[in-house]
Amino acid sequence: MKKLVGCLLVVVMVSSMGLMAFAEDIELRIAWWGSQNRHDRTIKVIEMFMKEHPNIKISYEPSGWNDHWTKMSTQAAGGNLPDIMQQDYARVEEWVEKGMLHPLDELVESGVLDFSNVSEGNLSGGMVNGKLYAVNIGTNSECWLLDVDAFEKAGVALPPQDWTLDDFEKIALEIHEKSGIWGMGDGIDNEQRWKSNYLSSGTWAYSDDGKALGYTDNQLHIDYINMLLRLQEAGAIPSRADEVAEFDGQGVEAKAIVSGKAAMDYMWSNQIVAVWNAAGEDRNIVMVHPPRTKGGTAANYVKPGQFLSVTAHSKHPKEAAMFIDYFTNSVEANKVLLAERGVPISSVVAEGLKPLLTASQLEMFDYMARVEQDSSPLPPPDPIKHAEVIDNVYWPEFMDPILYGQMSVEDGIARFRELASEILAED
Repeated sequence: MKKLVGCLLVVVMVSSMGLMAFAEDIELRIAWWGSQNRHDRTIKVIEMFMKEHPNIKISYEPSGWNDHWTKMSTQAAGGNLPDIMQQDYARVEEWVEKGMLHPLDELVESGVLDFSNVSEGNLSGGMVNGKLYAVNIGTNSECWLLDVDAFEKAGVALPPQDWTLDDFEKIALEIHEKSGIWGMGDGIDNEQRWKSNYLSSGTWAYSDDGKALGYTDNQLHIDYINMLLRLQEAGAIPSRADEVAEFDGQGVEAKAIVSGKAAMDYMWSNQIVAVWNAAGEDRNIVMVHPPRTKGGTAANYVKPGQFLSVTAHSKHPKEAAMFIDYFTNSVEANKVLLAERGVPISSVVAEGLKPLLTASQLEMFDYMARVEQDSSPLPPPDPIKHAEVIDNVYWPEFMDPILYGQMSVEDGIARFRELASEILAED
């Protein structure tokens, strides 16, 4: 009897070893864009995942922003997309319409993807036509950075979270008059401020179908640009010539608040780490909501920083989703990633990271917690023609001529509406 039991045990052990040995080997590919810092952190997490899943091998294709999209478009045309690709909010809908992304709902229902610690709002940005196609891997939002010491030196009180554009103009002028530095750095003439100001007023820059501008009243934009001209003339913000000479094409490390040339600066919240590192961790910097329109709601929203998607070309969507789940829910993996892409969407992960965070990262986490409680709804993705509108109209035909004093605000606004409408209406 003992010999029989022993034989059975041997058979079971050999069979189990055989099953392990012959477990299907899975090969996945992943592509993303970003800095070398992001590449290094992401590769480390891939290695950690493969160690936990020895039968899954993941090769990776990191690149910069422009190269990423060029590469993905080429691979899409050749039917050879990676299993997992980093996606952007402005492009998810386009890729879904082309049939290039795999819907994830069944993988959520089966438990492969676990969002039990993720709010619905942090998933909504990755949904198209009621289905989930992309998983948010870090939230961010527009923000104003304030140099507390510069405010104190000028004897100016810090603004409240619900301050307005009128408040901002007064503060920027007062700081400049008392300290001689710029009240505000560069960037508040860009297209994002145009869009967010209309969001604050209860509308949006584009119509729902993306075929037209989303508002009929130009006065809000006229008033905003006139404010920029007043601040520029007073020396309270950089002139357009200053922007081109000192800031255009430069990284966020070149921001005026870093060098102490400005008491305030504008950026996305996940850029604060790079800015604060460049400025020095001993700097006294806080984040506050962008100023809103008079009587308006918050002029910002919770934006998915980037997404991970499973592509339609993947032969192993389940295993690809397993990696996305690991990226989302593993505290250990996120200790390596360390919120480089923005605040993690899992509340458990976000809380687990707090003891490891620097002052700048803690400020980002605290700021995003406030934004989640006080923000406008996430607007639709930019239409496909958005880049053409900005590159061919917004700057060369509109903002530059106005800011350089070559065109009146009213004429510029009329020209912008005319040319932008033509582009948006094209098939």
